[in-house]
Amino acid sequence: MKAFFKRYRVFLLLIFINIVIGLALPDIGLKSLSLTKQNFIEMISVIPPIFILLGLLDVWVDRATMMKYTGKGSGLKGVLIAFLLGSVAAGPLYAAFPIAGIMLKKGSSLFNVFIFIGAWSTTKIPMLTFEAASLGLTFTLTRLALSIIGILIIAVTAEKALNLEQQKKIYELNQ
Repeated sequence: MKAFFKRYRVFLLLIFINIVIGLALPDIGLKSLSLTKQNFIEMISVIPPIFILLGLLDVWVDRATMMKYTGKGSGLKGVLIAFLLGSVAAGPLYAAFPIAGIMLKKGSSLFNVFIFIGAWSTTKIPMLTFEAASLGLTFTLTRLALSIIGILIIAVTAEKALNLEQQKKIYELNQ
């Protein structure tokens, strides 16, 4: 029981805070409950297909193939594959992290996983087409170029900031 409370302490604290707010300020409490319901419905509609795709990725793509194309030493090819995977993906950013975990489990380099997460968060193709139609092609291409540079800088910085022991621990957590 103690382990349960320790593991879910933030969640339980938020429930407690919402109850207190709901009792003290009923209008805000109802709005909070409504938003929680909407977010829950969104997550329930997104997470099952992602876990199905994760299972398929885990079964269909063997470790040697993933290491060959996105592992250490894959070079520009690995970066392009990670970038393309992130750019064609659909769904919110929280859906990228389980996929990143599978990539790590299959032997992808941390650098390419960082590229994948960065691409997922900023360069999705549907978002780019909407942006080009709404804000213009010049703006979209400028933002895309700056995003790519930013993703590369962040990936290099994040990988260099982790020592070998920390990198090893990240891989162990995904085995």
